[in-house]
Amino acid sequence: MHEFDQAESDALARSEAEERVPALEVHDLTVAYHKRPVLYGIDLSVPQGKLVGVVGPNGAGKSTLIKAIMGVIDESSGWVKVFGKPVKDGLRRLGYVPQRESVDWDFPVNVMDVVLMGCYGNLGLFRRPGKADREKARECLEKVHMLPFANRQIANLSGGQQQRVFLARALAQESDVYLMDEPFAGVDAATESAIVTLLREMRDAGKTVIVVHHDLSSAREYFDMLLLLNMRVVAFGPTKEVFNNELLQKTYGGRLTVLTEVAETVRREGL
Repeated sequence: MHEFDQAESDALARSEAEERVPALEVHDLTVAYHKRPVLYGIDLSVPQGKLVGVVGPNGAGKSTLIKAIMGVIDESSGWVKVFGKPVKDGLRRLGYVPQRESVDWDFPVNVMDVVLMGCYGNLGLFRRPGKADREKARECLEKVHMLPFANRQIANLSGGQQQRVFLARALAQESDVYLMDEPFAGVDAATESAIVTLLREMRDAGKTVIVVHHDLSSAREYFDMLLLLNMRVVAFGPTKEVFNNELLQKTYGGRLTVLTEVAETVRREGL
């Protein structure tokens, strides 16, 4: 009985230790294009189960950071870890939603095929998607309210519908950390609301979701934590702590004045 209690205690201790491991760690990450640095010395430790917004001015390196974490572009220095392991060993735990503008939407493929692509990482070599994979893809499409469009060509969807399809593909990957590059760009209010609801559900299920976002007026409402980025990390922490005029001014500089005035007008008029 004593041995059983000890084994149970050890298992609980291991579980608690695993929960304390950051979902994502970035250390001294520097990225350069044509020998011109775009990101400098990025240090970041993202806890598990958080919804994180990445905000900053145009050219701040937000999309570059997401791509560097994924290994899509090479870093000049530094490293990335996923749940304490090098990113190359943890790629299956990463899900990625690229900017909609970076996708060739004229490629002749339908909605179901796109979502099934999310299953490929779990299929293994030479195995094609089966009945269970299609059922999972259907469930993911249902979550983003796109199941009725399963057989439609992606080129024939609206911008918001295309974004929902890529979210469904990410869900089909069954990842633990999701990196999303401006998922709200070019979508209508109803789609934005649906996406926010989905991201919160993912967070509540223990997923870590990191989202590049450009709208300061909604950032405070949407995210648990914020990364303020302008080629370097200006601040990172709980939204209520880092969303303040001093840190935003450091991030945006003179551009913040106009953004603040717009946000205040929206708040005051209830738009």
